[in-house]
Amino acid sequence: MDSMIYKGFYCFIFFFISLFSFGIQKNDKLNFIIVFVDDMGYGDLGVYGNPTIATPNLDKMAYEGQKWTQFYSAAPVCTPSRAALLTGRLPVRSGMTSSKNKVLFPNSLNGLPSSEFTIAEKLKEKQYKTAIVGKWHLGHKKKYLPLNHGFDYYYGIPYSNDMDKINNNKYWAEYERNELNSKSYNVPLIENFDIIERPVDQTTITSRYTNKTIELINKFKDDRFFIYLSHNLPHIPLYASKEFLGKSKRGLYGDVIEEIDFGVGLIINELKKLNLDKKTVVVFTSDNGPWLVYKDHSGSAGLLRNGKGTTWEGGVRVPTIFWGANIKSGIIDDIGSTLDIYSTFLSISGVEQQKNVHIDGIDLSETLFKKEESKRKNMFFYNGDELYAARLGSFKLHLKTTDWFKEPKTHDPPLLFDLNVDPSEKFDISKDNSEKVEEILNLIELHNSKLIRGKDQLKDRF
Repeated sequence: MDSMIYKGFYCFIFFFISLFSFGIQKNDKLNFIIVFVDDMGYGDLGVYGNPTIATPNLDKMAYEGQKWTQFYSAAPVCTPSRAALLTGRLPVRSGMTSSKNKVLFPNSLNGLPSSEFTIAEKLKEKQYKTAIVGKWHLGHKKKYLPLNHGFDYYYGIPYSNDMDKINNNKYWAEYERNELNSKSYNVPLIENFDIIERPVDQTTITSRYTNKTIELINKFKDDRFFIYLSHNLPHIPLYASKEFLGKSKRGLYGDVIEEIDFGVGLIINELKKLNLDKKTVVVFTSDNGPWLVYKDHSGSAGLLRNGKGTTWEGGVRVPTIFWGANIKSGIIDDIGSTLDIYSTFLSISGVEQQKNVHIDGIDLSETLFKKEESKRKNMFFYNGDELYAARLGSFKLHLKTTDWFKEPKTHDPPLLFDLNVDPSEKFDISKDNSEKVEEILNLIELHNSKLIRGKDQLKDRF
């Protein structure tokens, strides 16, 4: 009898401690850092299977935190994926995607509408200090820049690093592989609203972004903060600091990744030095898959099919690591998305999501802190403003497919793949799974019936 009483008592204590511990995560307004890289593939990190690119800091981060194996960007190209990350909404809802122009350009007229709420804006409700370091790509005109979207500070390049090419207005021309002079690209470096360097020296941009992030961590250390570190690389053209050139067995692309990895290590070490590691959630992920047309100057999607610009797995499934703040370590094979970061951060910090606005993100905090199953069970994949594919459970249905900048193919009947069995999407099983095809088609029909599209913000240029 006594033993039963003791068992019950200890069970109660354990439950209370666990509940209290999780409650701290939900109510203490933790710090947040997002490290968002450009065009990194699923297979570009050591911890994701790359044999020749050394990423010891990211590997350690994955071992100490959570490595997600089925995490998706909300779009296969830059602008819409960034809009989705910051707003928690499919870019078709905000108008930040288009079938006419895939991304914003230096001659684009528009950007992220003021009606959209970003993570930074919402966290300001809880007095967070907010900053972005790096690529913005949501509108370069003053009214669209980060300081008008909830950020207190901005330091970075406002769009992709291959834009504003001098003496060549063909953005998609064959990449000049031996051209490592960053002055060939007239891209600006902006601080807040002011251009402070043009053209920016891209050979040092990764290290400068890292140093600026560390500077901001120290500046905000006595406050709660959100820092969005958005690397321009490894998007082409590729540049690395002198200390990293020739370091990787993988060549220049590997050099770039290893410098990013080194920078992440410096940031993690700074958080530990300041005793902020248990008070900060750090997320590392990519905006889309590798830009395969640039061959050895692009990354790898590993076992996944195709890459950037497509809704095949290689275009949208991205390496993702969550670290810090007593996150339960392990490998997470459930579905997650960059869309979910918005809802997760707001939930953890106790910020209410805006009413009467459809949020596509899902709160992942119970997976992060309790290792419970992810609540995300489906995913919709858009190419431009058109729905190409949808996933439900382990099954993915393709209505349309395309390779980069090639004419899309419509599939009737649609293609069906079981991603648990066939993550490379090699074997169409639609003929033997008509009920599953119908189930996903019904899901798509329901999604379309409730979808309210935003005005296309990408089509207009001067």
